[in-house]
Amino acid sequence: MTLAASHQIVITFSIGPQRLAIPATDLREIIDPLPTTRVPGAGDFAPWVVNVRGAVLPLGDLRLPLGINDPNPAERPEDARRFLVLEAVIGGEPTTVAVMADIVHEVATIPSTSIEPLPATSMWPSEFVEGLFKGPEGEFVLIPDLSAIFSAMAQRAAVA
Repeated sequence: MTLAASHQIVITFSIGPQRLAIPATDLREIIDPLPTTRVPGAGDFAPWVVNVRGAVLPLGDLRLPLGINDPNPAERPEDARRFLVLEAVIGGEPTTVAVMADIVHEVATIPSTSIEPLPATSMWPSEFVEGLFKGPEGEFVLIPDLSAIFSAMAQRAAVA
């Protein structure tokens, strides 16, 4: 089924209390958490790598760049955690990366007209968020700019 450009297909997931959405075209796969390896000198955003089918991928935690505070992490079901393997453009090159998700919700089709820019008074960093929309339960769903996040974090790690 082909949708008109007036709609986007997204994957929704939560990190702590915040729901996020990424374009389905960016998703390669959703996997159960794998063992991670800490990388000495790596920044706080992506301090680990993970081996996914022989490919070593940086594993990012979007809590840090998006400023997501999770006051009740014990309320998140441990067995619902997943890694999302994604394509992002870093330094002009398509790169495969992974991010952690506390819960993966659904594939959703949203009207492009429902996506709004961040308000100027937003608590989220505008350079890392493409927009937001109201979810089915009235909550704000963020659309992170994964390329901007990973590029900025790679630059910070290179300077350190």
